[in-house]
Order: sequence, then structure tokens, then C-alpha cells
Amino acid sequence: MRFQPRKSRARVDRLTLNLASMIDVTFLLLVYFIVSTVMARPEDQLTSAIQTRDADSAGAQIDYQPQVIEVVRLDGRPTYVLGDRMLDDLGSLTEVIRGLPKEIGVFVRVSPGIPVEFALAAVQACRDAGFQQVTYVPEE
Repeated sequence: MRFQPRKSRARVDRLTLNLASMIDVTFLLLVYFIVSTVMARPEDQLTSAIQTRDADSAGAQIDYQPQVIEVVRLDGRPTYVLGDRMLDDLGSLTEVIRGLPKEIGVFVRVSPGIPVEFALAAVQACRDAGFQQVTYVPEE
């Protein structure tokens, strides 16, 4: 005997999803997000990562002043200003900044209207002088 399935009972391959497990997962995700937002500390109550030194610590006696090299335009040409010194060429700037302390880094502030090559030359002079921390600060 040979049995053949009827056409009405033909096997239909459908992808079925168990809806109960999807509801469970959605509920667990909802609970997770609600609990994580309630348990998290507000950002204004977080401590900052910046540590301040006490008055009796060893570094308190050293007064750190920011070292700023300004690139400005004087008499129509770019000039490097370091404190009260005005330097016209890059060689003299490199010689002067070699004597500065290297641990605290240096800032290069560039005035508007200065060509990019002079700003990059000042940054490169700081690197050539041995500074590891050189910060470029454009003026607005």
C-alpha cells in the first residue's frame, strides 16, 4: 500500500516565533533600563578626575605659569612673542624656548590673519626644543 498525503494536509514550512519568549525578553530589557537609570548617580554628583594638591604637598612650592608663545602680526609681518620678548625669526625662538622647563608644556596662541605656515613653524620649533606637550590655541 502506498499512502499519499492529501493536498489539503500538505506540509507548510513557515517560520514561527514563540511570542511568549519575545514578551519575556522585552520585559527584561524594560526592567534593566528602568533599574539602570534609577540606580545610576546623576552626573552633577560625580567626582571629577582632577586631583588637587594639598598645601603641604611637595609640588605646592612650585608656581607653574603657563608658557605661551604668541604668533602676532607686527608691522605687517608675523612675530613670535614669548613673555616680553619679541622674536622675528624661528631660530631665535627655538634657542629661547630650549631654556624653558619642558615638564609643563607650552601653548602656541595664533592671532587671526596669521598664515598657517608660521603657526606650524612655532609648533615645530617647540617640538624641536624637546617639548612633549605642545597645545595649539587659535584666537577667535
